[in-house]
Amino acid sequence: MSATIDPDTAWDAFSCRDRTFDGRFVVAVRSTHIYCKPSCAARRPRREHVAFLPDAAAARAAGYRACRRCLPDAVARDRAAVVAAAALLGGDAAPPLAALAAAVEYAPHHFHRLFHRLTGVTPAAYARTCRADRVLAALRGAGNVTAAIYAAGYAAPSRFYADATRLGMTPHAAATGGAGETLYWTRCATSLGPLLLAATRRGWSRFAFDEDAPDLRAAFPAATLLPGDAALCARAATLVAQAAAVPVDTTLPSPVRRIAFRTLLHAAPNPG
Repeated sequence: MSATIDPDTAWDAFSCRDRTFDGRFVVAVRSTHIYCKPSCAARRPRREHVAFLPDAAAARAAGYRACRRCLPDAVARDRAAVVAAAALLGGDAAPPLAALAAAVEYAPHHFHRLFHRLTGVTPAAYARTCRADRVLAALRGAGNVTAAIYAAGYAAPSRFYADATRLGMTPHAAATGGAGETLYWTRCATSLGPLLLAATRRGWSRFAFDEDAPDLRAAFPAATLLPGDAALCARAATLVAQAAAVPVDTTLPSPVRRIAFRTLLHAAPNPG
């Protein structure tokens, strides 16, 4: 069991079948010699018959066998599949769902639900965030907006323009370092590290972990940068709180969780 989880917390998670604790420990039932996921749907044993162990390997070493109902040994495989899929979605050409699921050896519908449950976002939404990151970098280095769009992995310009609101400015302005734009920025603390949020009058323009004003200046050297007013800071805090409230698997690698978190932020309405 993780050092950050005490027995009372583990019991509470087990009692309410909290899926977010799956993979963080297993529940060993002494009376049946079976170990389960915290979210197992089986009837709850008495607390004195329960032990909380770090993982399935520890449970097997202690003489317990896996529950046939909740299949606790599948947790590690599910997590590994999501991590592998996230890497594919972050590549130059994100595969469609059927190909993505086949690559990690899952059925498409099941994997779509699994990815969403562990990350809080769909595979398609995750891929859009990765593409948007690439297109901004490509716009800065290309004199041709259309060339940058294809270089970022968009199949057609129309696909890009459907996502262009994420820039908070026109593609031309983004390509010229934010020329003619004013960006208002603030920072918020999150469980994944400090997050910079910047917006233009059009809407949110940047969500970036571990960045501050100098990094924003480097990203948009031709823009005017101003600290956000109280209203923008309040909107940013609300946005971050809403994204933080979405259940995710906290044992996923931080880079995957950060992209998923920014994806949740992009899904929210723009500031007015």
